[in-house]
Amino acid sequence: MLKVKVKTEKFKLSIPLPYIFLSLGISIISSNRLRKLINEQIAKNADDKSKAYTIPELDKHELKSIVSEMRNHKGTGLVNVKAKDGTEVIVRL
Repeated sequence: MLKVKVKTEKFKLSIPLPYIFLSLGISIISSNRLRKLINEQIAKNADDKSKAYTIPELDKHELKSIVSEMRNHKGTGLVNVKAKDGTEVIVRL
């Protein structure tokens, strides 16, 4: 389970994110239909059509193998950021 914690002076927020949601998100993000829709919108709104950025194809199986490997490294810190105003963001496996 991915755990996201945000601390500020006014509030604390903790969001547990199960790996099944990560896998579902990977399936949605790596779908060809979504990628084509996004690339069409980028091309339509770009000033210079020849230099418009296109999102490359993502390998769903490779991303899912990364998520399955993350399960073997519980407790590992991915992000630990503290701002000058005291805001803290921590992401752990």
